[in-house]
Amino acid sequence: MSLRVVDNSQLHTPHKRNPGFLLDLDWMERVRMNCSALKRGADSIGARRTVKKDYRLTWLLKTITLIDLTTLNSDDTDGRVERLCAKALHPLLQDILDQLDVSDLCILPGAVCVYHSFVKTAVDMLDGSGIPVAVASTIFSHGLASLETKLKEIEMLVADGTAEIDIVIERGMVLRNDWQALYEQVKSFCKACGNAHIKTILDTGELATQTNEAKANLVCMMAGADFIKKSTSKEKVSANLVTGLTMIWMIRWFAEETDIEIGYKPASGIAKTKDALTYMALMKEELGTHWLQAQLFRFGARSLLTDIERQVEHGLTGHYAVDYRQPMV
Repeated sequence: MSLRVVDNSQLHTPHKRNPGFLLDLDWMERVRMNCSALKRGADSIGARRTVKKDYRLTWLLKTITLIDLTTLNSDDTDGRVERLCAKALHPLLQDILDQLDVSDLCILPGAVCVYHSFVKTAVDMLDGSGIPVAVASTIFSHGLASLETKLKEIEMLVADGTAEIDIVIERGMVLRNDWQALYEQVKSFCKACGNAHIKTILDTGELATQTNEAKANLVCMMAGADFIKKSTSKEKVSANLVTGLTMIWMIRWFAEETDIEIGYKPASGIAKTKDALTYMALMKEELGTHWLQAQLFRFGARSLLTDIERQVEHGLTGHYAVDYRQPMV
């Protein structure tokens, strides 16, 4: 079998950065989300867009290149991070690549995401691979500390070689509609990140309304965020397709007004290929195929890769592999 439509040549190519803009409160006042329309759009996407047979295999290979392979557990160790990085370097078994005739393609995850303590381990393991190291920072996952503490953490991450920094916003600022404070804080984070890309984590399940979520997205983008991310995966209320569609609509509106493309990272329990493909179909339909590249779209996941491996092997053999054939960490 030969699949020749997977193109990862732009996986880590330069992308026009968000320079940041002045806080436009008049624009903020125009933000209103139609919850009924959001729900209709989210409910219908899975039924309207499906991928079959060889095309499905191609989409699954593409999905691998969009994963931030992640471990953010309290019991993480250097050994676990090393094994995760080893998996990132070889996400599919060689015999699978040979059967698909794609050994010459660069099928690697978008990044490896770890806690600050394991940055050096990850950077050393991935040296020369082109896979960036992403870190959850600013007192992940609650974000409740002084601004000075958060900025110091970001500066240390940059010094340690972190290429992408996932920061968490203070959700209380959104609930109080204190947009100026949120803007100034995210702007200071962006400045501290320097050349490292910044993803702002909104924890949308804790923002009370879709309009609050949309406004928080807009503030972060105005402040200079390169990505907006749904959740920490630690909150009580999980994010869903409705919140995802809210974020996508705001990304499109921002691009129309500023000509700046902002990335989107769904998170919170995307562990199955079916869910991943639904999100990819949503991105393709709402923003276009162009957004299905690592500079503009990521999944924060680990077990998703295991399910992709099982689905790919099933597509080749008609059988699902046993668990030990695709070990993770």
